[in-house]
Amino acid sequence: MLDRDGVINADSDDYIKSPEEWQPLPGSLEAIGTLCANGFTVVVATNQSGVGRELFDQATLQAIHAKMLAAVEAAGGALDNIYVCPHHPDAGCDCRKPKPGMLEQVERDYACSLRGVPAIGDSTRDLAAAEQMGARPILVLTGNGRATQGSLPHPVETYPDLAAAAAALCAEAQDS
Repeated sequence: MLDRDGVINADSDDYIKSPEEWQPLPGSLEAIGTLCANGFTVVVATNQSGVGRELFDQATLQAIHAKMLAAVEAAGGALDNIYVCPHHPDAGCDCRKPKPGMLEQVERDYACSLRGVPAIGDSTRDLAAAEQMGARPILVLTGNGRATQGSLPHPVETYPDLAAAAAALCAEAQDS
């Protein structure tokens, strides 16, 4: 399971509001391809409060995701599903990370437990949602990762970027 902004693509304090603003991080698309080639099912769980803030609409979000899906596929990968919390942070929803609602939906949709499943993110909210579900929180130092690393209450498995995390997960899978 992957977060989107700061893990797959460059993040922005001004939000990614159009397909043109969506730019993949170096190596991220190939990393997803590597995960897929090694038998991983890759899903994305992403907070997109820009919808709730009315900075962009659902159609624009779908266009951004269409661009991302095409780019991942061109790199030999696939995203099996994209889970989105579109709500404003003040909406009080259960799906906005660090709450586990999106991850609970993944469990329901795939009829599985996320216990021990790698969950890669760049922020404390990504890691907290993973921990609540018993998933395996992994921090990447792209996006907000470096700032997050300095504020964690306990050590977390950490990699420079998605490519390094994917390489480690694939090597681990081959060893088991």
